[in-house]
Amino acid sequence: MRTRALKPWLFVLPALIIFGIVILGPTLYTLYLSFYNWNGVSADRTFVGFRNYADLILHDSVFPRAIRNNLLWMLGSLTFIMGSGLALAILLNKKMKGRIVFRGIFYFPYVLSGVIVATIWTWMYNPSQGFVNNLLTSIGLESWTRSWLAEPKIALASVFVAALWHGVGQPMVLFLAGLQTIPHDPYEAAIIDGAKPYQSFWYITLPLLRETFIIVIAITMVASMKVYDIVYAMTGGGPAESTHVLASYMYFQTFRYANIGIGSSISMYLVFISMLVIIPYVFYTTKRSHV
Repeated sequence: MRTRALKPWLFVLPALIIFGIVILGPTLYTLYLSFYNWNGVSADRTFVGFRNYADLILHDSVFPRAIRNNLLWMLGSLTFIMGSGLALAILLNKKMKGRIVFRGIFYFPYVLSGVIVATIWTWMYNPSQGFVNNLLTSIGLESWTRSWLAEPKIALASVFVAALWHGVGQPMVLFLAGLQTIPHDPYEAAIIDGAKPYQSFWYITLPLLRETFIIVIAITMVASMKVYDIVYAMTGGGPAESTHVLASYMYFQTFRYANIGIGSSISMYLVFISMLVIIPYVFYTTKRSHV
């Protein structure tokens, strides 16, 4: 009887070992380091308790901005990246010439690494030779030209546009997969009943895509919380620390400024905020799926 009870755990054991080594162990070690003042080289570590966490909240002007930027990035991702992916999926799900080619074109940027995308868009935003300013000048909107990555008020939005171009392919593909599982019968019945296209979309398409939305929203939220590479490669957190997100600020504190304790504290804040956002969503969707 005891052997039978242990058998499921034996199957799970390899995954638990990998999880412990790759995720749980480093997380606990990072939590341990967050209670110390340490430069990463010295043999001496000074225990400071929760002072690193308090200093980030009370005395660090960049940290609250990084949290705000992460939350803005999440809101923008859920609104624009996911919304654009849904719009493209609906458009490319229709019977039209060349739709396979267009699917590949819109999905292609997602295959590129964030650093490559950052390099492309940094050149496009170049104030004197970039495509964006030259395009605005050529259509008579020269007054709209900007140093897109050098102005604190618009730098984060400029980086997000590059991220939108990069990331829209993933939700598009997921929504396409969901749309192709919807039968045609409800749409035919709606046409017979005189429903308009927007009514079919609201009352048929969206409800039948609920399971797909659960996956896309979860993936989008996780990706927006851990965004790093495109921000670091395009602005390095500047100008004037205006585009820092939690991951980039954690990197700077840990490896640029050798504040291991502060960097570890930022990483734990990132874990906590991610859990605060994602766990309620998982509970909500799980509860809805069992209704």
